[in-house]
Amino acid sequence: IISYPTLWFVAIAVICLCLSELQEAFKEFDYDADGFIHYKDIADCMRTMGYMPTEMELIEIIQQIKMKWGGHVDFDDFCTLMGPRMLAETAHMVGLKELRCAFKQFDCDGDGKITLDELKEGMKTLLGEKLKKGELEEILGDIDLNKDGNIDFDGDIQYLLMMHSPQIMTYFSPLHNSSLH
Repeated sequence: IISYPTLWFVAIAVICLCLSELQEAFKEFDYDADGFIHYKDIADCMRTMGYMPTEMELIEIIQQIKMKWGGHVDFDDFCTLMGPRMLAETAHMVGLKELRCAFKQFDCDGDGKITLDELKEGMKTLLGEKLKKGELEEILGDIDLNKDGNIDFDGDIQYLLMMHSPQIMTYFSPLHNSSLH
């Protein structure tokens, strides 16, 4: 069984992989550079990124944009809209580079280790998860394979990827979680 913290690291890695693509696509379709994309351009934007939505998906997306955001999406809303779709589409592309990117997001002081305090801050700021100390200790314990009280990339994260790679890809596949589409 794949652990919750392993999934979060993979999710952050996929986000690192996707963020530049999202920024590029958003900029391309923000024709007047006002920081917004009009709902009429969203289908072309999605197709530019290689995502081929069905007609039903487009109807749902356009309705969401009209109802939630008044017909225009800013970059944050665009990421909210496209992030889960891209996650499902690109999870198979996660490798060491993407995991290292995710690791660095948590490793605030850049010492190559994630402490309990850094994990707490990262979960709160990056993932919006405010966890209790016991929950954080449980996550740290799940990932900290050498039990030194920290998460280190070379030992802990690489090992988790190697051991759980097929499970991770299955978890993020479109068939596993249809709510991502």
